[in-house]
Amino acid sequence: MKIIYFILLSLVVVSCQNQGKMEIEKAKLATVDSMKVEMEKQRVIDSMQVEMVKIEEAKIETQKEVVVVNQQAPGTTTTTTNSTTTRKKGWSSTAKGAVIGAGVGAATGAIISKKKVQGAIIGGVAGAGIGAGTGAIIDGSKKE
Repeated sequence: MKIIYFILLSLVVVSCQNQGKMEIEKAKLATVDSMKVEMEKQRVIDSMQVEMVKIEEAKIETQKEVVVVNQQAPGTTTTTTNSTTTRKKGWSSTAKGAVIGAGVGAATGAIISKKKVQGAIIGGVAGAGIGAGTGAIIDGSKKE
């Protein structure tokens, strides 16, 4: 009888050890799989960034203008080519003031009001109006 107990005990110990090894292998496989998923995500992000750079370069190329002037003098032809890039203007002070005012007003309205959403909306609208007015005054003074 002691032999049977000894055999059963040894089987339990051996099976527990194998189960621990199987758990470790499963954890390793799960880690490798998650790393593969992350690498795939990063590859997609990298390819999107490359495409965005290509799109930006194409925008820059389309912004260039080529002017060709033909002048004919007696017996000669002259061709002049000028490449110019158009430069985008930044935001006006009115637009900046409206955006900043809306953000500050919405935050202040949400903090002060008991009804957070309603306070944020009212504060945002009021802040945008005040900010746009202030920006318009700044724009007017810059023109002078």
